[in-house]
Amino acid sequence: MANFKTLISPDDVVLEVTPPVSQNELENRNKDYDVLTPRQFGTKYRGLSFMPIEFNLFQRSYLLQLNVCVNPYCKWQGLQQEKFHNLKGKPSRYKLTSPSPEQKQIQCNPDPIQTNPGVTLGCKTVALSNWSITEEIERLVRINSVKDDIPEYTFHKEGCTKQDCTPFNSPSLFYKQGKSESTGAQQWQCKTCRKKTTLQPTNAQSLTYKQKRSEINLLLTKLLLNKNPVNRTCEILGISKGTYYDKIRFIYRRCLEFLERHETQPLQNKEFKEMWINTDKLTYHLNNVRKKGMSKSKYRDLEDSVFPTHVVVSADVFSRYVFRSDVSYDWDISLDEINEDTIRYKDDHLGIYARKNARFSKNSFYPQPPSANDTQTKSEYKNELARIKNRTRYTDGLHVNSTYTTVAHHWMIKNLVHASEWRFVTDEDSSLITAIFRVFAKEFRLSDAHHFLCHTDKTKSRPQSHKEYLETVNELLEWGELNGYKTKSPNELALLKLEQLLQNHQFHKESENFYWFLFGVC
Repeated sequence: MANFKTLISPDDVVLEVTPPVSQNELENRNKDYDVLTPRQFGTKYRGLSFMPIEFNLFQRSYLLQLNVCVNPYCKWQGLQQEKFHNLKGKPSRYKLTSPSPEQKQIQCNPDPIQTNPGVTLGCKTVALSNWSITEEIERLVRINSVKDDIPEYTFHKEGCTKQDCTPFNSPSLFYKQGKSESTGAQQWQCKTCRKKTTLQPTNAQSLTYKQKRSEINLLLTKLLLNKNPVNRTCEILGISKGTYYDKIRFIYRRCLEFLERHETQPLQNKEFKEMWINTDKLTYHLNNVRKKGMSKSKYRDLEDSVFPTHVVVSADVFSRYVFRSDVSYDWDISLDEINEDTIRYKDDHLGIYARKNARFSKNSFYPQPPSANDTQTKSEYKNELARIKNRTRYTDGLHVNSTYTTVAHHWMIKNLVHASEWRFVTDEDSSLITAIFRVFAKEFRLSDAHHFLCHTDKTKSRPQSHKEYLETVNELLEWGELNGYKTKSPNELALLKLEQLLQNHQFHKESENFYWFLFGVC
């Protein structure tokens, strides 16, 4: 029988990361922190830019290093960093460049050997923190997983001589006292101290365990799916807001249990020949609520009252089955944790690609007092400290850079779905494109993955776009009738017309200058 499940808390270890910074390096960082300038310090400890991060997840070991070229027309696309020690000057495949103080890029160097076909295009790709990507993967795994709720029983009274015995290992020392009337769970009584204990029921015995208002669960779910306001839902159901949010946690947990049973486990043993994935990024404008005790008059204008929050969604193109939907917001992180990481790893003097918390772009480190050779003034430090302290007066949690969420999102899909070939459909969102070409770098290099880009003319109004759509459909229907096709489906006719056009299409010969013009900068 299935046991009750519970949500995984931030204290539970679901993904174990091997720290990429050794104790010896930590000691050296502490020594150099007051000796070197921030730029010198960041240059000396930039080794994390191309270092694979090792972590264990569900009893499997992984290595993650996603700072690679993402241009499919470049010779170095998807290849890891390599230093050619046998050549003069020991050139590398990539080098780090700095377009701005807060951003680093990896740039493709020319091929020093030039024995293989293809050209390097000097592509520039934003350098991400592999460590921070791993932390984002851990967050997504944690909030989308459940574990068995294992209760702690006390089967004996204080002073009982059989304290170490339980009904599970010594059933002969206990009486069976029937089953609970409310839950149907087994009751046991110690033969020595006469203490009675009722076991926690299984899902099959009681679906409403710890649910006082279980009769409203179905209606609450319907109201939630129909985007009913919180106050109106509470009024309809006659419940408080505290009960409302407790019920949402219960519904969320039950949904995760359903996915674990009907999605995660079945997909582990299923192979797909071809998988079409459509990914889009939605933006929601949520309220930036002040914490209790932060008066409106004193703290009203410290931060924006509304801030955009991104949601990344991926679904199968044909069945429209949604594989994942992830919010770029970490509501469990605290600024105290970031402060501890900053003090330990000296993140305030590192490049953003080497920081543990790089995924929180605006709060990737906690401001520290200027060091002996720091280039930051005390005034600048106080301004940064005031800004980050103002954040503590508002709702808990921090926004995550959507690129990090998108990379972790696709990494999770790749490990959930087993497919021989991949097809991706996205719009011109750079965070979606770079995530796909990083996570599926090997598949793109082997031509087992292809990317379909959807261009949209946003200068046209909706009525104008709808009018052009209807005109195009009519043209397709006329074309199909003239060519003797019986189908009236615009999608099928469009596919037939495209096949006919490609049969007689003359493709241009690949040219180095042509691809440099198109993809000189990634």
